[in-house]
Amino acid sequence: MSSFEVQIASSGKIIPVAADQSVVQALAAAGIEVITSCGEGVCGTCLTRVLSGTPEHWDSYLTPEEQAANDQFTPCCSRSESPRLVLDL
Repeated sequence: MSSFEVQIASSGKIIPVAADQSVVQALAAAGIEVITSCGEGVCGTCLTRVLSGTPEHWDSYLTPEEQAANDQFTPCCSRSESPRLVLDL
């Protein structure tokens, strides 16, 4: 896995996500809480809208069609194929 950045649309804040951490962990370290339940991409509790960038889906919650739309992802386990994801937070 490689590192990437997430940008918070409401504030413009850019948060690095290390290769060994989840988006939820990186956001929490920056003081941004995303509610999670399973932490494995099964329940959809943390489902977050993606405004820009291409998520790398590691969840089993979204259907293949929903994953292909690339407009939402589960930050508890999914990553990014692009250098930056802009999130609707």
